[in-house]
Amino acid sequence: MAKHKYLIHTDGGARGNPGPSALGVVIEGDIERKEYGEYLGEQTNNFAEYSAVIFALKKLKSLIGGEKSKNSVIEIHADSELLVKQLNGEYKIKEEGIQKLFLEVWNLKLDFGEVAFRHIPREENHGADALVNGALDREASKLF
Repeated sequence: MAKHKYLIHTDGGARGNPGPSALGVVIEGDIERKEYGEYLGEQTNNFAEYSAVIFALKKLKSLIGGEKSKNSVIEIHADSELLVKQLNGEYKIKEEGIQKLFLEVWNLKLDFGEVAFRHIPREENHGADALVNGALDREASKLF
């Protein structure tokens, strides 16, 4: 059976740390390109980065189904070096709230054949970044 391949760009951001935060996700591969930007509320930047990865894995599984997920190879690109190094086991996670998010990502990974995390420069993540800023701008416009 052929492997299904997906490239996911994720980003999370907070204006202030903590502050208004949002996630951005772009999913490409063996499905039509999907883009998501969602407001998260008052959170830290690191929380938003993890939330984007969690959202992406849950969304992909819901789009392709459990059977296809098991035979999928996923590469997640993020511009947060901290996130990628934590998810790849290079950095320890001291903050309890982030440890819980890490465990959620770890458990979600089990639904897929392979999941790899790769750090990319911010300029290569403009699609996901634009979705974060769009969600934050939409939320900010509701206040006025």
